[in-house]
Amino acid sequence: MTVLVALGQAVLLTVLAPHVLGITRAVRARLEGRAGHRLGQPWRDLRKLLRRSPTSPTDASLFFVAAPPVLMATSLLVAAAAPFVATTSLAGEADLIVVVGLLLLGTVALALAGLDTGTAFGGMGASREMTIAALVEPTLLLSVFALSVRVGSTDLATIVTAGATDPASVFTPASALAAAALAIATLAECGRVPVDNPSTHLELTMVHEAMVLEYSGRDLALVEWASALRLTILLGLLANLFAPWGVATQLTPAALAIGTAAFVAKVGGLAAILAAGEVFAAKLRLFRVPELLAGSFALALLAVLAAAVLG
Repeated sequence: MTVLVALGQAVLLTVLAPHVLGITRAVRARLEGRAGHRLGQPWRDLRKLLRRSPTSPTDASLFFVAAPPVLMATSLLVAAAAPFVATTSLAGEADLIVVVGLLLLGTVALALAGLDTGTAFGGMGASREMTIAALVEPTLLLSVFALSVRVGSTDLATIVTAGATDPASVFTPASALAAAALAIATLAECGRVPVDNPSTHLELTMVHEAMVLEYSGRDLALVEWASALRLTILLGLLANLFAPWGVATQLTPAALAIGTAAFVAKVGGLAAILAAGEVFAAKLRLFRVPELLAGSFALALLAVLAAAVLG
């Protein structure tokens, strides 16, 4: 049953991810006074790309070819293992360090592919991506560790279960600092405003898009699909870690149905809030991004220290 739940989670997030991207685009378009596309437009774009054969640069090696499958595979593993619908996982536990490590592995694979193309934009994007990742990954660890200190475990399922059954033992006023740090890290990890602007292709400002300029066809579909899946994963972790209501703690049909509905509603709400925030926020200059991420790291560190003192 645990394996079926894990596989169901992976399928749910894989199907939901393009719709989450569609929600962000639709909300942003409406707030900007544009008609925008339908929520299912990302699915149509992916279907169109999946029908086309990929092409590779002349000097590209195995790193360029392997990056899209690695990025998608690591995202699927996290989608199956982490507690999104239920507090169970494929291996019986979803350790915080393993989850962050899998996300970082996908980031590194894409950065290596950007370098492998030998283009100026690919190298520029890879350099910027690794600079951001060096600050984002510690923030991800510390922001969740602020909760694990109270629970006594780095297992995400254990943290979510404790938060759902006994919130007073997990959440403190310092948890707001950890939630803010994780939210900022999510924006940076997914290349959203104010760190990056996913709706522009201006060479001097883009980070993620610079690394995938040489991809096309099915490879580009995998990269874009995995990017949407990573956004869904991080929004889901933010929702379930700090608002774990509705997550199934028992493997019954009713509990799983409630957990699925709660997860879809929470992620959809966060995606709409994210898009609304992007309308009223401006992208930061690149040299100001480390200052923002250093601030989020400080918030996460303060949350850990406060949780340890209050515990």
